[in-house]
Amino acid sequence: MLNSLSGRFLILTIIFVMLAEVVIFVPSIARFREDYLLSRLERAQIASLVLLADDMIDADLEEELLRNAEVFNVVLRRDEARQLMLSSPMPRPIDHTFDLREAGPFMLIRDAMIRLYDTDPHVIRVIGNPVREAGLLIEVTMETAPLRMAMLDYGVRILQLSLLISVLTAALLFFAVRWLLVKPIKSVVDHMTSYAASPEDARRIIQPNAAVSELREAEEALQSMQTLLTAALKQKDRLAQLGGAVARVSHDLRNILTSAQLFTDRIEMSKDPVVQRMAPKLVNSITRAVNLCESTLAFGKAEEPAPSLNRISLEELVNDVFASERLSIGGNDITLSYDIAPEMRVRADPEQLYRVVFNLVRNARQAIGTAGGTIAVIATETSEEWMIRVNDSGPGLPARAQEHLFTAFQGGVRKGGTGLGLAIAAELIRGHGGKLLLDYTGKAGTGFSICLPKGNVTSHL
Repeated sequence: MLNSLSGRFLILTIIFVMLAEVVIFVPSIARFREDYLLSRLERAQIASLVLLADDMIDADLEEELLRNAEVFNVVLRRDEARQLMLSSPMPRPIDHTFDLREAGPFMLIRDAMIRLYDTDPHVIRVIGNPVREAGLLIEVTMETAPLRMAMLDYGVRILQLSLLISVLTAALLFFAVRWLLVKPIKSVVDHMTSYAASPEDARRIIQPNAAVSELREAEEALQSMQTLLTAALKQKDRLAQLGGAVARVSHDLRNILTSAQLFTDRIEMSKDPVVQRMAPKLVNSITRAVNLCESTLAFGKAEEPAPSLNRISLEELVNDVFASERLSIGGNDITLSYDIAPEMRVRADPEQLYRVVFNLVRNARQAIGTAGGTIAVIATETSEEWMIRVNDSGPGLPARAQEHLFTAFQGGVRKGGTGLGLAIAAELIRGHGGKLLLDYTGKAGTGFSICLPKGNVTSHL
């Protein structure tokens, strides 16, 4: 219960009420001390007036008057004449003098706290104004022990009353918070739990009914989120079914197109000029269709294994990529170069990193085309990561491609492209805990960066 919201609110309420009572206690105990001293002055004045009425009071009656007033001596000043009215032996000399006529609130609080914590007995002189203007001043001497005991008794009673008030206040607030906040919050939690068990069921979406405006706003926000999530899950289910159908169609279509490729080989052997002119276009179209089917099937499997991280030579990997690309460059005027320290070894999966670099270099080569240009791979490192940049001098990426560059089937750059290459490459680099970024693109060319962390992969995900 103490770990619940209402339980903690109960404890905090008791603490805060007690703190408020402590703040009230300090001036209250100071006021009690002042009233106590004033009452002793008033009693002493009454005793002195008895003496003024009859000068022939015997010693026993005088002692009784002083004992009832709880003072040792009484001095009453009337008409500028200071007169010792009543007196009795004092157990010790006077330690302090307090003039209540000039005492301000801070002085009264200070003197009260000192008296409360001082356990040693003292004799003090108290000066004040007589009641009913029966003189210029009245002065008494008294012992502090009874004063301190009265202050402690008063303090204990105040604290007991404060504790009772705080408990009652906290209990009322406890039930109020439980009714107004905890119960509606628990209802929201129950709705969330019910919805999580079957998010496709629209009947489990919460219906806002809270009376508290803030909770109602939370319920409305939750309702909106659940509605959108339910719709997204339904769409996801439809897309999954559609994806399965597309995969089956792509599989069958790939087999059909593969057979068609065999016939195109025979067509290319034809001597007919028209056939010879049209055959390369037909071959290219069929080849692109086969590649699309194969890429779609590969992406739809989503079975990319986790990277097997090892220390590999980046220079050797880039040399292998360039060796493969030189076969495709043929007679085009494209220069391949790299700037990589021979001793640089990166932590990566060699096959996956090869595919990423190969994809970037191949895209650069296709962007340059027959116009000629350069492709450069530059590698640097810091204390935290390796940076591999692939730059080309091609015409740059079109605006449409930049918007969805790493999105499958949307980020295609060249005509007939699927946009799967960069999407898969970005996914592979994310599996290494790194990032694939577009540095720049324009008429001067395009640059991509591969960032591979040197620390644990999980810390960069």
